[in-house]
Amino acid sequence: MSSRLGAIEFRHLRYFTAVADARSFRAAAQQLHVSQPPLTRQVQQLEELLGVVLLERQPRGVELTAAGVVFHEEARNLLALAEQAIDRTLMASRGQLGRLDVGVYGSAVFDAIPRVIQAFRRAHPKVEVVLHNLDRAGQIKALRERRLTVGFNRFFVAEPDLVWDVVLAEALNVALPADHRLATRRRLTLADLSGEPMVVYPRAPRPGFIDQVLGLFHRRHLTAQVVQEVDDVVTAIALVSSGVGLTLASDSALNLRMPGVVYLPLEVNEAPINLCMIRRLDDDSALLRAFIDVVRTVLPPLPASEPQPR
Repeated sequence: MSSRLGAIEFRHLRYFTAVADARSFRAAAQQLHVSQPPLTRQVQQLEELLGVVLLERQPRGVELTAAGVVFHEEARNLLALAEQAIDRTLMASRGQLGRLDVGVYGSAVFDAIPRVIQAFRRAHPKVEVVLHNLDRAGQIKALRERRLTVGFNRFFVAEPDLVWDVVLAEALNVALPADHRLATRRRLTLADLSGEPMVVYPRAPRPGFIDQVLGLFHRRHLTAQVVQEVDDVVTAIALVSSGVGLTLASDSALNLRMPGVVYLPLEVNEAPINLCMIRRLDDDSALLRAFIDVVRTVLPPLPASEPQPR
């Protein structure tokens, strides 16, 4: 930084541009609510620091020199950039600016997550939202490495440096081929599914949804005839469409439409399928707080009896 640049202050730029815009020291002083002598001294000091004449004094005001025209334009740009920096800083402090990295996975991407992201983008259009398709282990790793701001998944367990909340509780449904003998029923029970060929998911990470499904059968002493394990709900529903077997899916998956597949509600008195939001314990940023507010506004409140880990 040169000695001249270091000595020039924003006050010099603001006073000079006011005089240049008004073409008058008197009018500029009135606009700035300062007396004329200190305003004149500031402009003179600016000219001395630059070593050039910026204004030519005329009987009825001032005129810009060739150097003054150039400096006037650049000074206005600098003041505009400073104002922009202030505005952007204030927006960032309110969670209205920045980048939000969101981890997503599973059936929630067919319903809950898009609704949350859309609402957040409407409320905070200047925040860049980046989605990352990561499983539970991948989200936890990315959060610790600060590559994610927040993640959505199921079946989180306690982690000392992370905090998670249940933000949505969903019921279970059965996806089955439209020509299956059970497809004409209004709803199904686990007993109806006992011995039926089942497609289960995801293979990893464990424990997960696959373990919850198998546990439902085991606790009722029913047989879950697993014919295929796959990685995700999309593949599972595709296999149902192909007639391989039946599968269980949360409410969010009902938006996944494939030919020849029907969904029926499952009667089961078990804990619902919970969607969790996970974040770093030490992250108290305004951007994250703004996002959490949107999540709680968009997603329905949980029943009073539903525990919400923190």
